[in-house]
Amino acid sequence: MDIKKYINTIIQGECQKVLDQFPENTFDMIFADPPYNLQLENELYRPNETRVNGVEDDWDDFPSFESYDQFTYEWLKACKRVLKDTGTIWVIGTYHNIFRVGKIMADLGFWTLNDIVWVKTNPMPNFRGVRFTNAHETLIWAKKSKEQKKYTFNYQAMKMLNEGKQMRSDWYIPLCTGRERCKINGEKAHSTQKPEALLYRIILSSTNVGDLILDPFFGTGTTGAVAKKLHRNWIGIEKEEFYIKIATERINSIQATSFDKELFTIRSKREAPRIPFGSLIEMRYVTVGEKLYSKDKTVSAIVCSDGSLRIGDYAGSIHKAAAFAQNRKTCNGWDFWYVEREGQLISIDELRQRLRKEFLSRKEDSN
Repeated sequence: MDIKKYINTIIQGECQKVLDQFPENTFDMIFADPPYNLQLENELYRPNETRVNGVEDDWDDFPSFESYDQFTYEWLKACKRVLKDTGTIWVIGTYHNIFRVGKIMADLGFWTLNDIVWVKTNPMPNFRGVRFTNAHETLIWAKKSKEQKKYTFNYQAMKMLNEGKQMRSDWYIPLCTGRERCKINGEKAHSTQKPEALLYRIILSSTNVGDLILDPFFGTGTTGAVAKKLHRNWIGIEKEEFYIKIATERINSIQATSFDKELFTIRSKREAPRIPFGSLIEMRYVTVGEKLYSKDKTVSAIVCSDGSLRIGDYAGSIHKAAAFAQNRKTCNGWDFWYVEREGQLISIDELRQRLRKEFLSRKEDSN
């Protein structure tokens, strides 16, 4: 199969049969929302006597645990074959199936990186009142094997998304409701449509611009919709023509933002070029003899030609000079020192970011 012909399209067919046609090592990331084996044995009603629409679709109906396990083994094995050696896979499920899925993933050699708990901020109540409300689903995030060294994890992006704090493994995200929910004649088009916010976090965390994402259970196309908005490529597999029509209309209706590489490219600190303070002098972002200040301007230092700072008779690096000024053992000089420009104090770290951006721009132009 010429995979390029199918990028950003939905392929109709049985998941495993389609997967078997793909070349090995094709996809940068896979997101799978498989059947949960969730058939309700009894009808449920809300207190206002309206009926709860559970998962009653044929695609979620399996005659036994053994048949479900065999189905799971086959599609996961096929996914492993088409996943790149630097790729990762996400699988979502409930208590009905996720433990069975996790066991099969381990048997196939996948290596779990995290189990993420999606905490639903607006879960459906347990109307029978016989057990706790099911208010979460579990995501398994895994790489192909324990030995796999490289995979994408945009740690800084997740930290920034979480107001500068490390992103935790419990994600508080509401169910898919309102205008985002795909409906036909006022009824839900799909019983388990996932919220775009959930896929946004998944895709942003573990892919880069231009990567190719596979969703083998495409449904109403949330993966494709979010991938398009984030300028990633995707391929969906879906056997139901009904869902393909809805997903196609949904994705086609999205007006993707114009592509500004700086807005969508995620760079880790490790990838960023190192910028010593001396480079700011060489590139005339600061000048020899210029004064640097503490944020409250109670401390000042003079910039020397070798990149050191002088405070009276003392001379040292931006870090040692900052520590000396505060009578401390250590201090991050990038955070401590400021320059004055047109009456405004600007952090030397901001100047460093500007110079880093200039270096990156020049590097890309040269390529």
